[in-house]
Amino acid sequence: MKLFKKFAAAALAAALAVSMAACSGASSAPASSAPAGSQPAGEGYRIAIVQQMDHASLDEIRRAIEAELDAKAAELGVSIEYAEFNGQNDATMLGQIGTQVVSDKYDAVIPIATLAAQCMQTATEGTGIPVVFAAISDPEGAGLTAQNVTGTSDALNTAFILDMMLAQNPDIQAVGLLYSLSEANSTKPIAEAKEYLAAKNIKVVEGTGNTNDEVLAAVNNMLDQVDAVFTPTDNVVMGAVPAFAETLAEAGVAHYTGADSFVRAGSFATCGVNYTELGAYTADMALEALKSGSIPAVHVMDGGIITVNTETAAALGADYSVFSTMAGSVVEVTTTGN
Repeated sequence: MKLFKKFAAAALAAALAVSMAACSGASSAPASSAPAGSQPAGEGYRIAIVQQMDHASLDEIRRAIEAELDAKAAELGVSIEYAEFNGQNDATMLGQIGTQVVSDKYDAVIPIATLAAQCMQTATEGTGIPVVFAAISDPEGAGLTAQNVTGTSDALNTAFILDMMLAQNPDIQAVGLLYSLSEANSTKPIAEAKEYLAAKNIKVVEGTGNTNDEVLAAVNNMLDQVDAVFTPTDNVVMGAVPAFAETLAEAGVAHYTGADSFVRAGSFATCGVNYTELGAYTADMALEALKSGSIPAVHVMDGGIITVNTETAAALGADYSVFSTMAGSVVEVTTTGN
């Protein structure tokens, strides 16, 4: 049996005791996810899915996790109950969710994105509850090294994305690095980008922001100073892409990013992992941990898929045919929003 719960941000933002009471009653009617009589009563798994915030990449991962859990429940003839939590990118709220997950004795927790994973690691310390994270670019750098913690990494090949940038426009003189200082996912790739660009004597203009308004201000500030912009898998910037993608394109500034969700929201191009595959793999790792009683090793997902927004390319007047010589797959998309 699958039990789906969605917890409102308002309830979780309240004091912990009130939050717990509100959460315990916020569920829909259960729906069957396993054949009747396929297992003894009481057997099965209860999994908490903790999404850091709403945006296209994380939504795609969550949907893939849930779909894979449903599929495995049917395939294996077991009951898998999962509850969905959303921390709205707030550490306090995510901490409350972690307390709730432990209190309610979930068998495993799947946090999506770095802050959610860090909060779940803290909350489950000493409990032995498996924490199987999804989409962490640099797990070790984020401190996700506890014995009960593992998951999937969407580590970027930063140099390759910048190679794409220079292959498409060899005349680039200045590159903007747009990211959030609060995003652990951005720390390593931004350092790599600085080193790469310095080696090629290309000017770097940094723009940072921790809110949509700050990100938009950073974009406007660098607009007339750069020829292209790079952003890694930064959740804060991803949330703002629909608001500034057209501005960059109209200015002739190509935006290269760390995930295809940025490109579907209006950025120019990326080379990275398939987040539907990542979500399914993460769900399988969580079930493996529960069935075997041991924690599998962190798995780095294969990348190598170039995604290009054809509408943005047209607005930029950008010829991206060179990308076909750089990767085994070039996927063309149009803007669908966040």
